[in-house]
Amino acid sequence: MEAPRTAERRRRDTLDRLENDVDAWIATADPGTGTPHLVPLSFLWEGETLLISTAAATPTARNLAASGLARVGVGPTRDLVLIEASAEALDPASLPAALGDAFAAKTGFDPRAEPNPYLYFRLTPSRVRAWREVNELKDRDITPLVARER
Repeated sequence: MEAPRTAERRRRDTLDRLENDVDAWIATADPGTGTPHLVPLSFLWEGETLLISTAAATPTARNLAASGLARVGVGPTRDLVLIEASAEALDPASLPAALGDAFAAKTGFDPRAEPNPYLYFRLTPSRVRAWREVNELKDRDITPLVARER
């Protein structure tokens, strides 16, 4: 087992993962029944938020619109970033073209070109935790996550 990373190293590794990974596990729950729902979705890291898109008719879209909450898992189980986030629905018609283009370029998927309606959601982290092994559990909370200076 490797030695635990410093908090600053973990923060840098987390930002690198968010900037370069394409897919995440998105967990939501039905606000009426509490039934959990977990799906893999592609994302775009915007520096402080994640942008995701899903078909309007999916449980994920309904749950996000109703509760405004999500949990996001990025990376493998031995190098995990776990994010608790609030969710804001974005009107696809008023999504800036440059943002839609950036999402499509990073994910290889353009929801705007789909025949069925898709929604975009901006996920704003309220808590970020990152760890690799048990020796990093103690200091896994790296909230707030500050975007890397460019």
